[in-house]
Amino acid sequence: MVFIHDTKRTLMMVVDLVNTLPGFDGTDTLQTPDEFAEFLTRHPYTGVIRHDAEELEAVRALRERLQALWRVDRVGAVPLVNGMLADGEALPRLVIHDGYDWHIHATSDESPLATRMMVEAAMAFVDVIRADEYQRVRVCSADDCESVYIDYSKNGSKRYCDTGNCGNRMNVIAYRARKARETA
Repeated sequence: MVFIHDTKRTLMMVVDLVNTLPGFDGTDTLQTPDEFAEFLTRHPYTGVIRHDAEELEAVRALRERLQALWRVDRVGAVPLVNGMLADGEALPRLVIHDGYDWHIHATSDESPLATRMMVEAAMAFVDVIRADEYQRVRVCSADDCESVYIDYSKNGSKRYCDTGNCGNRMNVIAYRARKARETA
């Protein structure tokens, strides 16, 4: 599936943000100012960024609201997305800056970072819903992983996330199980 550049970039940010939540191992990977700075280096934002504890907490709080998008189907996502757009007082407009071609900003550059992130996420999920591609919003199929991902493959057959070599690990487990059955 091909999404427009800003939609895919935002979906990648949302996946990375949700995947900072504690998983099976209980590790939260967005706790410190350094982890927050690293996240913003991977997913840069324009506008006001304060890099303070309050902003970090607001972004951390946003994660569970975004994670809810992986617990519903296409129809169930609509009220969640509409709620984010309403809470962020979204007012979409076209902008061009920093080497990016025309794309949409739906909040002011002075809006809190967490609000801008939430509204951008909602706008990206609007595109997923409108393209009827919500079946690509997935949770990793590995037995010991709760990471989320968006399947961008042509045929929509991806089953595992990219966070922990889950695909390789599960293939090795399946291979060993087959070999054990063959030798038994």
